[in-house]
Amino acid sequence: MSDQGILEEINGFLACPTPDAWLDEALRQQEVLLVDHAQCEQKAAATAMRLVYRYPEDTELTLRMSKLAREELRHFEQVVGIMKTRGFAYRKQEASRYAAGLRALVRSGEPKQLIDLLIVGAFIEARSCERFARLAPRLDDELSAFYNGLLASEGRHYRNYLKLARDRSAAPLDERIALFREREGELIVSSDTQFRFHSGCPV
Repeated sequence: MSDQGILEEINGFLACPTPDAWLDEALRQQEVLLVDHAQCEQKAAATAMRLVYRYPEDTELTLRMSKLAREELRHFEQVVGIMKTRGFAYRKQEASRYAAGLRALVRSGEPKQLIDLLIVGAFIEARSCERFARLAPRLDDELSAFYNGLLASEGRHYRNYLKLARDRSAAPLDERIALFREREGELIVSSDTQFRFHSGCPV
């Protein structure tokens, strides 16, 4: 599928587009954006490996997550490399409310917990892809090319998470996905005093 095709699919999957106010803030706080982007890639790899360790009997899941983790770590290295050329030091930043807000909806007990974690992964990857696409035209040539180059892999990660969730559910997931979609949209459009890659609307 082309980048445009996956973006159309993702825009239909998400409840809302990223607010213009967040995009404007991203241009003003590019160092914070890049530091948090690197941290997000690192966390994405760690999340994938936690699933590998937690569900070793699920061969399809472990193989897909192993590959995803390698790609996310490669992206982490690329972001840190870009930061280095710009004189930005990688450092730990306080995480945004976004991922925790989504994970608060995750049910206990299997396979419900795994299915919900996979849905959360799909939304995080989908929002990342949407923001890369929205940011790219506004950035300098290096960052624009880099973010455009991430669209295919992030889109693939979104589809992998969603497929894995659906394949592991005996019933349709439309209601669960709708629940997470509503919450994700709230986190994106509501006022947020903290700027991060997945933060809400700046105040």
